[in-house]
Amino acid sequence: MHIEGSVAVVTGGGSGIGRAVAESFAAAGAPVVVSDINTDSARATTDRITSVGHAAAAWQADASTPTGIRSLIDFANNTFGPVDIYVANAGVVGPSGLGLADRDWDHTLAVNLRAHVRAAGMLVPGWVERGTGHFVSVASAAGLLTQLGGAAYAVSKHAAVAFAEWLAITYGESGVGVSCICPMGVNTPLLSTTLGSPDADNRLAANAIVNSADVVEPELVAEATLRAVREGRFLSLPQEQARKLFQQKAADHDRWVLRMQRYQKSLRFHGGQPAGRTPTSLTQPIVP
Repeated sequence: MHIEGSVAVVTGGGSGIGRAVAESFAAAGAPVVVSDINTDSARATTDRITSVGHAAAAWQADASTPTGIRSLIDFANNTFGPVDIYVANAGVVGPSGLGLADRDWDHTLAVNLRAHVRAAGMLVPGWVERGTGHFVSVASAAGLLTQLGGAAYAVSKHAAVAFAEWLAITYGESGVGVSCICPMGVNTPLLSTTLGSPDADNRLAANAIVNSADVVEPELVAEATLRAVREGRFLSLPQEQARKLFQQKAADHDRWVLRMQRYQKSLRFHGGQPAGRTPTSLTQPIVP
């Protein structure tokens, strides 16, 4: 996909990965609409972009609701022209554990999955008519592996990966590109908040991430995203450790589950610190 001159929309663009992606696309020559549920955050990102001479505009919207997505797309169309690239980046961790209320499942799935489905439903038919367009799903390595502690997060991210794959298969021959970005630990406010969560399962999930792969900066994820769109690649794993873990899981799923059981046990026993033991090192059978 040619980036320069393409109109890009980035949800959750007020901080973290979303901010870095918005800045990266703008620097590559794409007018960018920065959307966030927090108005001040969206404007802060936009100000950073326009201050160095690139085109950007801010829009406050709840990217998980049909009305929010519709207003965002309409704003982009009216401001810069038809949307060419849509980066579905907004996400939430959601509550942990199994005993979640329906409203907790509904909210996590609405933000992490249904937002992607709804945006694609509004954009892809027009892209098929034009013969071009690119949908970016910022999912997570949790969508390929799992997320210790966080059932709703793990399920929603698996579903986001599955939807992106379906979208790529179904519309790829019609000129629609799809990229699925699956980072592990990224130095963002979301990770920092989870590491400091009062919820033990949330802390377990965050520590599992930071002890399994290098924690990278959002700019690295943004570079990987830009490269995936340019090259028309579907799956992007910014951390090599995630790729290796994914390959191990695919090679022997039962062994992978056993390793993750032992990794979780190690984390709980050591209060979140696995004493140097990661999923790749947990190769011996459990001894009762």
